Amino acid sequence: MKVSDILRVKGSTLYTVAPDEPLSRAIETMADKDIGSLVVMEHGDLVGMLTFREVIQCIVANAGVVGDRLVRTAMDDHPLTCTFETELDEVRRMMLDRHARYMPVMDKRMLMGVISLYDVARAVVDSQNFENRMLKAYIRDWPSGEDAQPTAQL
Repeated sequence: MKVSDILRVKGSTLYTVAPDEPLSRAIETMADKDIGSLVVMEHGDLVGMLTFREVIQCIVANAGVVGDRLVRTAMDDHPLTCTFETELDEVRRMMLDRHARYMPVMDKRMLMGVISLYDVARAVVDSQNFENRMLKAYIRDWPSGEDAQPTAQL
């Protein structure tokens, strides 16, 4: 399974923010849209990722106050990325290695979507459920009677 399979099911809604936007406005957007991340874009290029993790770290570092901080001060400026062709097993490994919950999907320099660890987990479970159903159907169709008994070879 590839990233393209996840995005085909998930859809293509994207939420972005500029690095010089106030962090408070980005937090409002995340709360209003009920999302855990914003892709940070500048002049059409991916420059970072802002997730609830970076927001919480910033708030804690500033004694519980966001103040007039900008997105640039809180964002991850080296986010993991993948492509449509990246295999799901590779995405899983990358996300687990970096403790990343969100990953932008790029086609060269163009942002195509964002996948989350939840999206990856759901795809794995769906795939396993499908495989399980196929195996059960195969077992139900197993030949019965004499056809099912292996013959002894002497």
